[in-house]
Amino acid sequence: MLKRLPVYLPGIAVFSFALFVRIIYNITVAHGYIPEFDAGYYHTIALHLNSEHCFCLQSYDHTTSRAPFWPFVMAIIYRLVGPYNAYPRLFLCFLGSGTCVLTYLFARDIFNKKVALVVGILAALYPGLFIYDGWLYSESVYTFFTMGFAYSLFRMQRSLHVRWMVSCGVCLACASLTRPNGIGLLLLVLIWTLVMLRSRTISWRKLVQGILVISCLTFGLIAPWTFRNYQQNHHFTLVATGSGAVMAGSYNDTTVTSTMFGYTAMWLPLGTIQPAPTNYTEKGLNGYAYHWMLTHKGQALYLFSQHFVNMWRPYTSEEGLPVREFPNRPSSQFVWYLMNTTPFVIILLAAFGLVVTIRAKWKELLVPCLIIGLTIILCIILYGSSRFRAPIEPLLVLLAGGAVWSLTSTEPGTLRSWFHRRSKAVGSKIEVHMPEGKALSLPMR
Repeated sequence: MLKRLPVYLPGIAVFSFALFVRIIYNITVAHGYIPEFDAGYYHTIALHLNSEHCFCLQSYDHTTSRAPFWPFVMAIIYRLVGPYNAYPRLFLCFLGSGTCVLTYLFARDIFNKKVALVVGILAALYPGLFIYDGWLYSESVYTFFTMGFAYSLFRMQRSLHVRWMVSCGVCLACASLTRPNGIGLLLLVLIWTLVMLRSRTISWRKLVQGILVISCLTFGLIAPWTFRNYQQNHHFTLVATGSGAVMAGSYNDTTVTSTMFGYTAMWLPLGTIQPAPTNYTEKGLNGYAYHWMLTHKGQALYLFSQHFVNMWRPYTSEEGLPVREFPNRPSSQFVWYLMNTTPFVIILLAAFGLVVTIRAKWKELLVPCLIIGLTIILCIILYGSSRFRAPIEPLLVLLAGGAVWSLTSTEPGTLRSWFHRRSKAVGSKIEVHMPEGKALSLPMR
């Protein structure tokens, strides 16, 4: 164990530094934080779980509108140390630091140790990751399990060991129980499998085994909650309802022109939209949204384009975020400045890193690119915001590390190695002076 300590030290250093940043953020910016909106719902459900043993937003009124994982974790924390939201936020600090370590490990395996350390430090400092660790939304939890899934699938690609199949399935199930659209990650496993079959780098029998293990674990862990949902509302609900409210709030006449949250095409509460829905059931709200899209095709395409633009904005308004609750604090103003400037740098570096590394590292970057692609599609279909970009923030930092690798490393496939070969080829010519004073350029043998 002591002999392997130097191997673990960089990861421990990344974790410790990330934890320090997050705790400072919670002590300064998020001190006195009050859970509101979705955070308030999770907080309320956790309290009812402890007091009434009921997954309820109102006393003894069971709900299927929310995914269960995060409220249950909060309930356990409250049961152990008391109903104070500082403790779940401390838990998120540890979870967010774990995300930084996963990003570091990803970069170490794809690039090298030096680049990985830079990536780990960037992940620790990047506001796009740590702001969610002081806010009782489910973003930090979902991002952690998405990264766990991505890294496990990446390691499966190198070695189809059962432990990585199990890890992949568990992370996928936990991500799905944290946010219902997490089940879409299973589709990525199928796409990844087809690519691996086409490249013929892995035995098809091993790939089939991997799919079966991941699928069985995922649905096996989700099944008890699905059965509970059926008992409550007597129809099939895999994880949670609520997609109807999202779709109806995203596709209506008001959303096209409203700037309630600072930008057009942002989701709006159902009470503010026109025309008003007549059926507030899940099926009715989804039908409302689909009917509106079919009868407003041009405006629907406009909303799709705006969803894509909005997801790449540095910051789209989210009420209840600590910097919004306490805007006059110097610490909040400093973090607010970072939130509105650093995403430009990370996104541009990530785009550059993808361009310069994809040819040399396409297999290693396959899983990150699939997850980024799925997230973009979901943002276009639902609605785009910086919060919906959260699951891919560590992957953007990873791709930014690709830019650092290409510019600083002399390994094959990097820009620096290409420039080195180019300059060497130019320097390999010598000038031979002829008697008349003319010069002849000859290649060296």
